[in-house]
Amino acid sequence: MTIGRDGLTRQGFLGAALAAAVGGGAAAQGGTAPALHRRAIPGTGETLPVIGLGTWRGFDVGETPAERAPLRGVVATLLAGGGRVIDSSPMYGRAEGVTGDLVAEAGARDTAFLATKVWTSGREAGIAQMQRSLRLLRAERLDLMQIHNLLDWRTHLPVLREWKAAGRIRHLGISHYTESAYDAVEAVLRAERLDVLQINYALDDRAAEERLLPLAAERGVAVLVNRPFGGGGLLRRLAGRPLPGYAADLGSGSWAELLLKFVVSHPAVTCAIPGTADPGHMAANLRAGTGSLPDGALRRRMAADMTP
Repeated sequence: MTIGRDGLTRQGFLGAALAAAVGGGAAAQGGTAPALHRRAIPGTGETLPVIGLGTWRGFDVGETPAERAPLRGVVATLLAGGGRVIDSSPMYGRAEGVTGDLVAEAGARDTAFLATKVWTSGREAGIAQMQRSLRLLRAERLDLMQIHNLLDWRTHLPVLREWKAAGRIRHLGISHYTESAYDAVEAVLRAERLDVLQINYALDDRAAEERLLPLAAERGVAVLVNRPFGGGGLLRRLAGRPLPGYAADLGSGSWAELLLKFVVSHPAVTCAIPGTADPGHMAANLRAGTGSLPDGALRRRMAADMTP
């Protein structure tokens, strides 16, 4: 039995979030929560739930109970709802350390799929930064290490391959979040063997559909999607509009769920990692990864509906 610093057993930690994770669904009434869709990482065959968690901004907090309590609920809700992927970075302030603490409290290191990044220049600086990430995330090895924004990628990629061969990381990849870098991202995807690409993609930010997502599928590279709500402006713009009729057909009770369903319905997408510090939002995000997903025709209709 694992007991966290707040005195909760792992079972209590997860059980406390179960009702939130299913959000009034079948499990809250004594049934079984809908299972998250899963997609394989082509290079290894390991499957991941299509909804995960990003830690940018939301997890950059201190150690007080008031700061940590909502995030403890977010992690518990993710795990209780069947999610695994938690993505962080050294550029996210204190997020790696907070993530490591909360995953350890949950006794979930063997369950969570921990991803972070190297974000510095130079071989020795990169190694030092990755070693620090291991300490902060309380892990002897990480599930995924990514070269953040392609910074000094020619130096870091050989090191990541060495670490993977030595068992210190299980997967390696690259990440970016700006369209202006897509030519460089495409060039690396074509030239190098990678396990994962992390890229921005949303209903109002579909440039990755043109070349990067098809190329990732062609090259056997899994795709993590950051910023699946775009810059947030789309959600604000849609807030006063009623949901379209097809939302009910998809089981979507909010615009956020509908937008996430669009993202994860793309066949090249492995997992979307929206950031949140709100357990209720985490629960809604998880619901988007269950049930029906838009087919090609509905995806085209959704894109047309959302075009200003």
